[in-house]
Amino acid sequence: MSRYYPEQPIGVFDSGVGGLSILNALRQQMPAERFLYFADSAHAPYGERSAEYVLERSRRITQMLLHDCHVKALVVACNTATAVAIESLRQEHPDLILIGVEPALKPAIRLSQTGQIAVLGTAATVSSPRFRQLHQSLRHQAQFHVVACSGLADAIEQDHGSRIEALCQRYLGTLPFGHASGHIDTIVLGCTHYPFARAAMQRVTGADIHYVETGLPVALHTRRRLEQAQLLHPGTPSPAHPLLELHSSGDALALQEMARRHLQTPAE
Repeated sequence: MSRYYPEQPIGVFDSGVGGLSILNALRQQMPAERFLYFADSAHAPYGERSAEYVLERSRRITQMLLHDCHVKALVVACNTATAVAIESLRQEHPDLILIGVEPALKPAIRLSQTGQIAVLGTAATVSSPRFRQLHQSLRHQAQFHVVACSGLADAIEQDHGSRIEALCQRYLGTLPFGHASGHIDTIVLGCTHYPFARAAMQRVTGADIHYVETGLPVALHTRRRLEQAQLLHPGTPSPAHPLLELHSSGDALALQEMARRHLQTPAE
């Protein structure tokens, strides 16, 4: 007999505020669900930590969300944590619905007209065996320009506007963007923080370049898994329970401010 019930919340965690981009899509697809978001901001950025460190933090957060918060499913809304830890977490919690995120290379292939695709990610993500395997499996279908954007997730986490602009210029300014043959027409945002820097990126690439995020596919997959397990909330939740709880290992006020600015009201 399952120990999970439809009324329990869905846990979502990231190294910081980046996972709010995934949370947005989750709330739009499942407006009746309760969500508990945990930002591990005191230990961010994961992309510049060792694999062992990220695995240990992911394990601790998973244990906390399961045993203290009683989540019925867990979305690892961090590309680095997914790349490093998700297989271990699935082995350790085989009865828990565990959803990860990874750079959306397949959707980018379908979208690109030139076959030239830039993939932006943290150094830990793009150097991980999980990403290398994905990249290798698709390398004959497009030319991928993989860029390790060191420091960008941290600049977004700190909401440091001028640094975000400078880093976007550094990492994108030398690449050929456009729709002519041999030019990059599609960018994969391979870190959940990066959608919050999209405006700065577009000032470098131009507004007519395709940007591919992971929020909607992750949300749709999460909904399907809950439906299959008969754990999708059947209707309007009790007013005694808030639809969203925000927690942080770092600055809780900074997380609340980012959520106020970036989270949309769920569709009814």
